Amino acid sequence: MLEWESDEQLFSLMADRLYSSVISDVLDDAGYRNQVMSHKIRPLYDNAIVVGRVMTVLCIDVYEIPDQPYKMEIEAVDSLKPNEVLVCSTNGSDRYSFWGELLSTASVARGASGAIIDGFVRDCKAIIDMQFPVFATGISPLDSKGRGDVVNFNTPIECGGVRVVSGDVVFGDYDGIVVVPQQTEEQIVLAAFDKVNGENYIRQELKAGATVKCVFDKYGIL
Repeated sequence: MLEWESDEQLFSLMADRLYSSVISDVLDDAGYRNQVMSHKIRPLYDNAIVVGRVMTVLCIDVYEIPDQPYKMEIEAVDSLKPNEVLVCSTNGSDRYSFWGELLSTASVARGASGAIIDGFVRDCKAIIDMQFPVFATGISPLDSKGRGDVVNFNTPIECGGVRVVSGDVVFGDYDGIVVVPQQTEEQIVLAAFDKVNGENYIRQELKAGATVKCVFDKYGIL
């Protein structure tokens, strides 16, 4: 049986061998059928893969510049730990960009694994050059100051239509983003690795000319 000794080892194995659709399938089979974030949240570059343990951030629209702009946003980013992914709910706001190059740079320095924003981001060419995995709904040069403000972090949120709690495992690639509740992670991840192994056998048999019905009847996987 596949084993891992640390989050770093687990996430490395997941990034190397898994993909979002197989994790989604396994979650479906286990009864967790609302774990895929909205299709509107897309990677900034095609080969981006993000995997890690969630650190949540809650941002809301505001309509004046606060006395201490960015105060809690700075606290949230400075609190990031290695292998964490910052997952921010803006409730889908399109009034500003929550994320940019400098926050990405700070996150890399802290060992964070990526950022997922259900809102806009900016400084995208610089982020792409860094190859820091960022997923977002859109791009805009507008600053968040006086338009959006972080009101809490490490609190339960809804991001892309999925309830997310700090400590959950998140995996994102070109197909989309899936959230694995922390209490189910070992069960789901092991099942996902098993499913990938089965798909490898199926792929070989299909290439050799087997019918889809034949391999489905044999493996129960499609």
